[in-house]
Amino acid sequence: MEQLTPAPGPGEEEKRRGLRRMKSIALGFLLAATVIFVVTTLTGGPAWVGYVRAAAEAGMVGALADWFAVTALFRHPLGIPIPHTAIIPTRKDVLGKSLGDFVGTNFLAENVVRDRLNRVGISKRLGEWLAGPGNADRVTGELVTVLQGAVTVLKDEDVQAVVEQAVVKKLMDVPWGPPLGKLLARVFADGSHHKLVDLLADKAYDWVKDNHSTMLRVVSDRAPSWSPKFVDEMVADKVYGELVSFAWLVKTDVNHPMRLALDKFLVQFAEDMQTDPEIMARAEQVKHQVLEHPEVQNVIGSAWSTAKKMLLAAAEDPSSELRTRVRDGLHTLGDRLVDDDGLRTKVDGWVEGAAGYVVRNYRSEITTLITDTVERWDGEETARKVELQVGRDLQFIRINGTVVGALAGLVIYTVGQLLG
Repeated sequence: MEQLTPAPGPGEEEKRRGLRRMKSIALGFLLAATVIFVVTTLTGGPAWVGYVRAAAEAGMVGALADWFAVTALFRHPLGIPIPHTAIIPTRKDVLGKSLGDFVGTNFLAENVVRDRLNRVGISKRLGEWLAGPGNADRVTGELVTVLQGAVTVLKDEDVQAVVEQAVVKKLMDVPWGPPLGKLLARVFADGSHHKLVDLLADKAYDWVKDNHSTMLRVVSDRAPSWSPKFVDEMVADKVYGELVSFAWLVKTDVNHPMRLALDKFLVQFAEDMQTDPEIMARAEQVKHQVLEHPEVQNVIGSAWSTAKKMLLAAAEDPSSELRTRVRDGLHTLGDRLVDDDGLRTKVDGWVEGAAGYVVRNYRSEITTLITDTVERWDGEETARKVELQVGRDLQFIRINGTVVGALAGLVIYTVGQLLG
């Protein structure tokens, strides 16, 4: 497996200087104890010198023992391959696995994650942040950047193929008659078509009223050649008057038989589109004629290109309707998350549920990231990096070992003198 060097952290040079300084201080404690021991051993003197010598001797032992313990974490002491030394470089894989298991058990447990998210109150914090000045604009800009990248990366021919397969094929496969009949039945039942009927009645009345000459020409064209012209005009006037009267009644009387007959026809037509095989077949013919029409095919073929241009143009324009609606929507969402307790509860529940699902089903994959990364690190470099991070604090163990050892040696020597 290829060995990787752990990435350097911030302020490494300062940490390196601090580590060297603490090592010098710890070594100074050892040297001081050694000098005191040598001087008191060679010179002899009063009885109290024995107490000082005993303290110095125990301090030397404690300092050396703790130096060995600290050094054995990162390397072989004095370069001697003593068993169970150089623990980090030789057992980093085991340590990495243990670290991954520890993180998975104590930090990625579902109850721990849910409890933490519940106490954090993500929805409220998100709402307050979105409601803050400029934050909705920032999110809108980031979303637009993502949209532009996604639209640019997508290949036009691939998207067009998806459109044709997913949309056009779906339209061709699904019968139009029954669903269209159900839609029309709901429209007719609600009376939503009455405004359209009113418009048609108005237009019909206006057309009849304004086309007296057309009516005269039609009657003249259909009349016998021997019929006198004044007779044709009288007949045309009579027909025109009847038509105007009829059109006016249809326009003004919502219960006119013509309107009622039209309603009955429309209701029956909607029913036939759902049940009559002949009408349903004719609807399918119309569907194929529409979708196979060259103009419709051109529209379908250029649909993605047109949509792509519109999206990119709207994304680039800060004042576009797209960006304005997204920005306003984010502002509104932020305000609602701050003020609406019910919405916050729902959002927090969604977040906790999603996080719980992730750690419940993918915890091992997450912790594997730790173990695999540690396995790929170089052992000696890893030891140097770890020592750089925690070695300064570990030097206090050596200092404390010297001091505590000296005190322990003094106590032991004193007890020995009292008992002797």
